[in-house]
Amino acid sequence: MKIQGLSAIVTGGASGLGAATARALAEAGARVALLDLDGAAAQAEAVGGIGIACDVADAASAEAAIARAAEAHGPARILVNCAGIAPAARIVGRDGPASLEAFAKVIQVNLVGSFNLMRLVAAGAAGLDPLEGGERGVIVSTASIAAYEGQVGQAAYAASKAGIVGLTLPAARELAPLGIRVCAIAPGIFGTPMLLGLPQEVQDSLGAAVPFPARLGRPEEYADLVLAIVRNPMLNGETIRLDGALRMQAR
Repeated sequence: MKIQGLSAIVTGGASGLGAATARALAEAGARVALLDLDGAAAQAEAVGGIGIACDVADAASAEAAIARAAEAHGPARILVNCAGIAPAARIVGRDGPASLEAFAKVIQVNLVGSFNLMRLVAAGAAGLDPLEGGERGVIVSTASIAAYEGQVGQAAYAASKAGIVGLTLPAARELAPLGIRVCAIAPGIFGTPMLLGLPQEVQDSLGAAVPFPARLGRPEEYADLVLAIVRNPMLNGETIRLDGALRMQAR
């Protein structure tokens, strides 16, 4: 799919992987709407596009955000789900069992939120005229290598990201007759604001664990893969690891 002139939506667009992806899509000629819980931050990042406040886990909020993006740019053909949270908690900690509400919130934001935007953008793209090759849209969600090798304290996060992996193929199969492709990216350790807030020696240690290149991933490298997925019509139903051959240990 040629990106120039298309309407795109990026969730979690105010920072990290989402901000880098929004910039890359804009530079490739897309009209980009950045959705984020922090609407002001999203607007500040929206160079040449628009920023919209959105709680991806809330149906009404997402529906309103999609409608506003469509009003500004037309119905989206590209969706990139980057919104997510990653609190750490043991199933049984020093104070007893983990909070069920906290576990459910991670699932709600990371997995349900991704599905929420997927269903809305797919519904809009389904009514558009097909492009060259019959394509109508592309959806890329963000999984994680934690989906495969979740560490101690990552039960909720790993479960939510494993859900993204499990969602990708059936969604691709279901949306295929509509000309909508669905993929996911499973990043390793990336230099997002959460990690860049750690002491430098900790960042260096994390980066050294990556076989090659022995460093933290760069958000721009995630964005490059998003663009490659959008442009390559044979990429469909796949979760692609982007981790420098890293395999996480238990701790």
